[in-house]
Amino acid sequence: MNDLAALDNTDFPHVRAVNVACFRIPTDGPEGDGTLRWSETELVVVHVEAGGMTGMGYSYTAAQAAARLILDKLAPAVVGRCVYDIPALWGGMNECLRNIGRPGLGLMAVSAVDQALWDLKARLLDIPLSALWGRARASIPIYGSGGFVTYSAVRLQRQLEGWLEQGLTSVKIKIGDDLQQAEQRVALAREVIGPDIHLMVDANGACRPRDALALAECLGEQRVCWFEEPVCSDDLEGLRWLRDRVPDDMAIAAGEYGWDSIYFRRMLQAGAVDVLQVDATRCGYTGFLHAAELCSAFNVPLSAHCAPALHTPLCVAVPGIRHAEYFHDHTRLEAMLFDSGDSLHGGELWPDLDRIGHGIELRHADAEPYRIH
Repeated sequence: MNDLAALDNTDFPHVRAVNVACFRIPTDGPEGDGTLRWSETELVVVHVEAGGMTGMGYSYTAAQAAARLILDKLAPAVVGRCVYDIPALWGGMNECLRNIGRPGLGLMAVSAVDQALWDLKARLLDIPLSALWGRARASIPIYGSGGFVTYSAVRLQRQLEGWLEQGLTSVKIKIGDDLQQAEQRVALAREVIGPDIHLMVDANGACRPRDALALAECLGEQRVCWFEEPVCSDDLEGLRWLRDRVPDDMAIAAGEYGWDSIYFRRMLQAGAVDVLQVDATRCGYTGFLHAAELCSAFNVPLSAHCAPALHTPLCVAVPGIRHAEYFHDHTRLEAMLFDSGDSLHGGELWPDLDRIGHGIELRHADAEPYRIH
């Protein structure tokens, strides 16, 4: 068991309180991918207090269940502990999940608290979070992401055109296992974006390996450069089999459901992906940093999955990042409920270095109508 108390230094700030809020936000229309349909997004937001400052983190998950877990199990593991000892706090929170289950809800709850602790540490030091880690670049390229299978041709076209107007040079749409429908959607996307924009697709694990290969061969005719989760991301053998057979200029990507370094290491050791996707709302900032080290060791590039505001300070600090996902649901939600100071120009996100911590603030009045009581 992690003896956190032995690490405490009374001269440093200690966590005084952990507060949690839950929100449910309707989508702006029916949405779906190759395996799932949804009409709302739930959000758990964590605030951690120490030294007269407050840090914030959030995760997209079953908000009320995550909140109960945070208050009952995780808060006792961090309250009263030195806020600077994040590795020990990370370990202690993970140990609390032993009999509950770490993958899934457990680690998404840990992730929100972990983000808040990192944000708080940087705020106490009065510096941007990216400066605390050390910046590797000034900005991060992004790709537009959405193109849900529930969209009409008109709405898909309008969304693609909007990304082009924002200066994005890469876009991604959802496809399912219906070969004819996928071909039609991808052909439409290519027609709208023209020959010079990078076109990416995401099947969300909808296909079996041989069906995915047939789909990849058709997609190659439209110069699709990225095939995300063509099969279930747990099927490492299937991903590797496809990676060896798809067109040479088509990257196989997966990893967004990774919870910890063990998950990421297995995927990399299997040679399952050309690009590893990592999501800090599922593995925390700490888990993201662990994944980045593994990617460096395996010489595999890394891409940040969803939640662009949360990922911006990580992406400018971590070497080996290819890009970040500018996901429609999350960009819309973050604009509705948060201030971040990040700016988008030249197809890249630029952090506001005048803001300390990760620079994100919840607008409580705007969020209140969506609170789950």
